[in-house]
Amino acid sequence: MIDYIKGPVVMIENDYVVIDVQGIGYQIFCPNPFVFAKQEGTAVTVYTHHHVREDAMLLYGFSTREEQQLFRKLIEVSGIGPRVALGILTGGTPDQLIAAIHQENITFLTKLPGIGKKTAQRMILDLKDKLDGFGGAMYATGLFAPNVAEEGDGSYWSEAREGLKALGYTDSELDKVWLKMKNETTAEDTADLLMKKALKMLFTG
Repeated sequence: MIDYIKGPVVMIENDYVVIDVQGIGYQIFCPNPFVFAKQEGTAVTVYTHHHVREDAMLLYGFSTREEQQLFRKLIEVSGIGPRVALGILTGGTPDQLIAAIHQENITFLTKLPGIGKKTAQRMILDLKDKLDGFGGAMYATGLFAPNVAEEGDGSYWSEAREGLKALGYTDSELDKVWLKMKNETTAEDTADLLMKKALKMLFTG
């Protein structure tokens, strides 16, 4: 099992990054590859899951241990493979996902990419008791309930903006990108999805 890979980011695409490790380029599929945009050319640590199937060996990668661990929990659920689990992590932060599962929030879960009502119910049934303490005991109390944005209201942007500022982007850069994005914001755009869209715009100019 390859647990993590450390090396410079040499390529960023829509769904993966390439990390150079002593002259070997590892293609790693990520929920949000553009989170590494500011670090392109410098060494990063990507926490990985090594998935082997009959026709391929694939690496899935994450910027935090928490994402890596939650991904591994998700693929234990019947009907959720690595690609669907990766899509789930593009649609919400680990904290939001854990809160939604603890609170049996079907509305939030069915807004995630590739998740219908039956799969959402299986996620709750299979994972609710396995996530105790994973994201903090207070999630089960409802104190950190995930919000479901109303269409077009941009209510997740403030959370996404804080995440982008932590990556080193300025208020001026973020104001400009939001002007381009805000008219296309929908109810399905969680903070992570908004970050991904914004990072792609910032990265491509």
